[in-house]
Parts: sequence; structure tokens; C-alpha cells
Amino acid sequence: MDDGVTLLNLILLAVAVGVFLKLRSVLGRRTGHEPPPYDPYSVDKPADNDKVVTLPTRNRDAGAARDRVIDAAGDPFAAPAAAYRWRGIADEGSALAGKLDQVASLDRYFDGNEFLAGARAAYEMIVTGFAAGNRDTLKPLLSPEVFKSFEAAITDREKKGLTVEQNFVGIGKAKITDAAISGTRIRLTVSFKSELTSCTRNADGVVLEGDPVTIREVTDVWTFERDARSRDPNWLLVATGAAAD
Repeated sequence: MDDGVTLLNLILLAVAVGVFLKLRSVLGRRTGHEPPPYDPYSVDKPADNDKVVTLPTRNRDAGAARDRVIDAAGDPFAAPAAAYRWRGIADEGSALAGKLDQVASLDRYFDGNEFLAGARAAYEMIVTGFAAGNRDTLKPLLSPEVFKSFEAAITDREKKGLTVEQNFVGIGKAKITDAAISGTRIRLTVSFKSELTSCTRNADGVVLEGDPVTIREVTDVWTFERDARSRDPNWLLVATGAAAD
């Protein structure tokens, strides 16, 4: 009986040793190619980096250099020096620039370039509207006094059977020449140089004045006005004239 137990124990021990050796051959042996433990906070670069993408890290030297530049230049958030606001409109230090400063102090939303853009558009609408005798176009753009004068000229043409044939080519130049303030009212004078063809015909189509083909240059000096207290941003034409020779 003891011999049977001993033989069984020897068999079991042999099996156990065989299993242990098999497991060790598969799991327990280090070959030198095992991946290292993963540390998500590690900034060390692996030795073999052919296929490794590392996250960028702050370059302390570069940061320090940047800080030195900022310190040397002053406050990086300081507002830049203000540019001359009337550049291209009035010479710096000129009388006109001083007058425009007064305009801007009364109307803080005033912008010289925006005003000139609107003045150019108004000039073309008024010139073409007057030639066509279009009162509806003219009325919102003119002061009551100027509209009365324009309407009288249109009515006189109509009574005589005259028509104006005009082709507006364009505005070559528009510039502010003067500015004035009276109370809350602002007046700006603008010189326009435009090109157009224009002629006046009678009822029979005969040209009485001008030339329907030849382009001529016209220089007009107009004055626009608006009340700085008004919510209406539009300017009205309050005076017209021709440039002095």
C-alpha cells in the first residue's frame, strides 16, 4: 500500500515539475524586449524614438527670453500710439485739421472718410437727379432753401420744353476744404472734380447748349450740414457754388 502511494506521489511531482517548467518557459523569462512601464507624466524621451510622438513641453529658456523682451519693450498690453486721424483728409497741424478736431469733439462718431464716401454718393445722385428733373430724388438730400432753388430751375426748363441729356462719368477727386460749427450744427465744405457729358435740347431735340459727346471736367464746391444732436446721420446740401478761377 505504501509503495502505491509513493509511486503516485512521484508521478504527481513529475507532472507538477513539467507544468512549472512549461509555464516558466512561456511567462517567466525576460528577453530584454518587454515594453517598459508606462508613465503618462514622464517627459523623458525613449531611447528608440523612430515611431514615438512626444507631447510639446514648455521651453523655459525661450520663455525667459520672451519675458526679457517684454520687460525691455514695456507693457505688452499697453495701447499703441494713436495714428493721425485726418491722414489723407487734412495736413497734420493745419487749420483744417484743427477745425475737424472741433467737429469730432462735437460729434464723436464723425469719420472723415465715411463722410467723404457719403458726400461723393450724394453728389452723383444730386447731379443726375437735377438733370433728370427728379424731385423725389432731390428732396431728401437738399435743405428746403436749396430744394426750392433746384425745383424752380426744373420747373422753368419744363415750361420751356427743354431737357438735359447727361452722362455722368465719375468723380475724380473729392476733398474737404473747410469746416465750421454753429451751436450744434456742423457745416463741411467739399470740392468735387467730376467728369461728365451734358447738353440741353429743345422740344425738337436741337442742342442749345453743351455737347452730348465731349467729356468735360467740372469743379463744384458744395456745403453740407447736419445737427449733431439729431439721430439722423444724413447730411443735407445747404449751399452750392463753382470753384473760383
